[in-house]
Amino acid sequence: MKLTRTADLWWKNAVVYCLDVETFHDSDGDGCGDFRGLVEKIDHLHRLGVTCLWLMPFFPTPDRDDGYDITDFYSVDPRLGTLGDFTEFVRTARDRGMRVIADLVVNHTSDQHPWFQQARDPDSPMHDWYVWADEKPADADEGIVFPDKEKSLWTYDRKARKYYLHKFYKHQPDLNVANPAVRDEIARVMGFWMELGLSGFRVDAVPFLLEAPVEALPDPHEYLGDLRAFLSRRNGEAVLLGEVNLPYTETMRFFGDNDGVGDELHMCFDFIGMQQMFLSLARQEASPLAHALKERPQPPRDCHWATFVRNHDELTLDKLTVPEREEVFAAFGPEEDMQLYGRGLRRRLPSMLGGDLGRIKMVYSLLFSLPGTPVLFYGEEVGMTEDLSLEGRQAVRTPMWWDAAAEQRRDEDSLLSWVRLLVERYRECPELAWGAFQVLDTAEPGVLAHRCDIDGGTVVAVHNLADRDATVEIDKLDGELTDLLVDGTVPVKDGVARVELGPYGCRWFRQV
Repeated sequence: MKLTRTADLWWKNAVVYCLDVETFHDSDGDGCGDFRGLVEKIDHLHRLGVTCLWLMPFFPTPDRDDGYDITDFYSVDPRLGTLGDFTEFVRTARDRGMRVIADLVVNHTSDQHPWFQQARDPDSPMHDWYVWADEKPADADEGIVFPDKEKSLWTYDRKARKYYLHKFYKHQPDLNVANPAVRDEIARVMGFWMELGLSGFRVDAVPFLLEAPVEALPDPHEYLGDLRAFLSRRNGEAVLLGEVNLPYTETMRFFGDNDGVGDELHMCFDFIGMQQMFLSLARQEASPLAHALKERPQPPRDCHWATFVRNHDELTLDKLTVPEREEVFAAFGPEEDMQLYGRGLRRRLPSMLGGDLGRIKMVYSLLFSLPGTPVLFYGEEVGMTEDLSLEGRQAVRTPMWWDAAAEQRRDEDSLLSWVRLLVERYRECPELAWGAFQVLDTAEPGVLAHRCDIDGGTVVAVHNLADRDATVEIDKLDGELTDLLVDGTVPVKDGVARVELGPYGCRWFRQV
């Protein structure tokens, strides 16, 4: 492929790394990470091969929801630094060849935000910036996201003498995106941060953003298209990465489709593939993941799926059936304290896999070889585990393990060295991100084999999800297979290659 083509749509073969400034590195020893600390550690990310940093919320906040309860969309929380520290960080990241995106959390604010405080006065022009009801709606108790904390989606405000909508916590009232003034303000927020160097946004909880009462907004997707158009006018390379945890057919709507070219979100996370991957790992069978990959629709031309092992929330399993979810719970989180909301796990991968380094390495090999843009959560590269003594999602949002990073950097057999190798090979193989994808049939139920082809180039990846040796035959090949992860080749006879794998083995090949 031409390098100019891949560089132009940079998000299609990016390596995205999600981090929380507060927990990444503390520069002054006050117990809280900050932007200056992030700059001090940015070469760790550069050496790893990261090309795009995704920042979790860093705005002023009462911090009742780990920063997702925002009181000012135009500033930096004083604990984390200043706007000057932020811009210096962005400049340094750019110097290392990394773009920066940030969470766009505009479906709600903190109840301490000045907007909401003004909106509590029914006569204020800010009142209609939020969603109110004179009477509590009949379905107020349906669809609660955090059943351990909330009993309703509507809370009575004594000053306003009305109920306000909050799809998450009661201290996070929902903004009314049907109000043109709110939509204009969201655009101003985006424009502000792009002027300071951001290359886009990870849009939080996209379906919730569009589900507010929208009588004045006949087609919510038109609004998402308007956001995309505004973004592109301000910065043609900027990207919208959407959190859309819906079935494939419903998720596809969020890409938009204008004559085969997406005009809403550039990327959507593949929640279905992630959940089926963990079912495959629990069963040590490739079929659940293989089926999901075969069913996954092709996005519009300039759009892409984002793949991940886990994110900063609970590892949700909500799209599995109840028996399937119980299988994953039994394998990777059998204790009630390891589970959350009855739908997910609050554990990191190394703990779930019992610290089996070979199996952990295989999973990350799978992540980087599957079609899509790989997204890492901070600490995955050094095998961070969770702290179950912390409440809820905080179990996986603990401080970065810098001692482990320093130790593993000197060990060529470490997980850090392995992830660095995977990033390097992924970036050298545009077929994985851009090519036509095909799941290959094998006689081994524990083995997932797939190939990606484009412009005469072919990459084949084979992964053994089982704890036993396996041998598979790959057919319809035109040349010898060169191993991309270790030295060596596999001969091809009459178009067929015989590939041997140890327990949890993984191999990438280029056809030459």
